[in-house]
Amino acid sequence: MTEEKQQDILHDWLNRHKGLFFKVVRAYARNEEDRDDLFQEITLQVWRSIPNFRRESAETTWIYRIAFNTAIRWHSKEKKHKEGRQSMDMAPILEAVPEYQDERLSWLYERIAQLAETDRSLCLLLLDGFSYKEMAQIVGISESNVAVKIHRIKKYLQEQSQKKG
Repeated sequence: MTEEKQQDILHDWLNRHKGLFFKVVRAYARNEEDRDDLFQEITLQVWRSIPNFRRESAETTWIYRIAFNTAIRWHSKEKKHKEGRQSMDMAPILEAVPEYQDERLSWLYERIAQLAETDRSLCLLLLDGFSYKEMAQIVGISESNVAVKIHRIKKYLQEQSQKKG
């Protein structure tokens, strides 16, 4: 595959699936600077993976898997790096969001950001309408484990919503 063809595919995927990229970035990065860094890292990893894409799964499944794996690795490295400078408990969950942002959506992303990495990934996939089978393939766990985790996530979000009152 030529580099030009690879670049064309990346631009096409970015145009058609940019929402997917931004959901993962927002769920894993805590501030604007980190979101920019993570977006670039995910984009780079997707670009590198294009020659290996064999169309055995949907583009979105492929992109999600790369995005989640990249975000998890990035988050882990960032956490280790920042622990020496500042406790993660002291860092804000999310920076101020633009005024056009729906307050309920901001609340949801704050709760999603507090979930464990696999749960965070599953929550985003659920919001995008993926089946349990597709989620299991993307995240790399069994379909029954997906069902259990989704049930627990929904229960947690319901409890948090009731506390919000």
